[in-house]
Amino acid sequence: VAEENPLFFKQLLSGVDIGASDSSAQQMANFIYIIGDKNTRECVIVDPAWDIDGILKIIEVEEMKIKGSLVTHYHPDHVGGSIFGMNIKGLAELMEKNSSPVYVNKHEADGLKQVTGLSDTDLILTDSEEKLSLGSIDITFLHTPGHTPGSQCFRVGDMLVAGDTLFLEGCGRVDLPGGDSKVMYETLTRRLAKIQNEVMLYPGHNYGGGSSASMGNVRESNSYLQIKSLDDWLAVMGG
Repeated sequence: VAEENPLFFKQLLSGVDIGASDSSAQQMANFIYIIGDKNTRECVIVDPAWDIDGILKIIEVEEMKIKGSLVTHYHPDHVGGSIFGMNIKGLAELMEKNSSPVYVNKHEADGLKQVTGLSDTDLILTDSEEKLSLGSIDITFLHTPGHTPGSQCFRVGDMLVAGDTLFLEGCGRVDLPGGDSKVMYETLTRRLAKIQNEVMLYPGHNYGGGSSASMGNVRESNSYLQIKSLDDWLAVMGG
């Protein structure tokens, strides 16, 4: 009998799985992830926002223990705070109810503190290729700047949790504070080029194309990954 994979992995959609009565949560269609080890019951939450009570309830039902939060980037729809006239619950509310370390890329820490009101003592700063272990599960931090200076993706086995760096269709905007069009092109063509075709991409929003897809399929279907030169990229994206 094959041993059961110890990976615990749950994808939650804002406005559906959590915050179902919140029209803003429905409109923004954020994905929140819970990643952990089924044996030790330890888990982390990726981008906890919108409905903290709802997230905590799911974790309680699953009988998991929170060991921290992972931040893909500091925009309020992923970590809480104010954006587009909305006040979004997030890390600040989570820390009040369940205090545990917040893992954020070292280039993103200042932005995160400004948006959430968290302090240095709440944060653990990450660098590219560093790992976090939960039981037998390893999560690798990958620095993927462009959408913001400290955007990061998380590699777990054959899965890539990509935040707003790469969607099934399109990629993160580069016209928001901290965005850099040229750096985003480098991330997509160099940093993420190393990710094998069979790896499953799990994006930060449900912007069409489903909730996940293999990198091979995304490379074939996502027109942003087919732009052949920086000049062509800048003509499309600006910057």
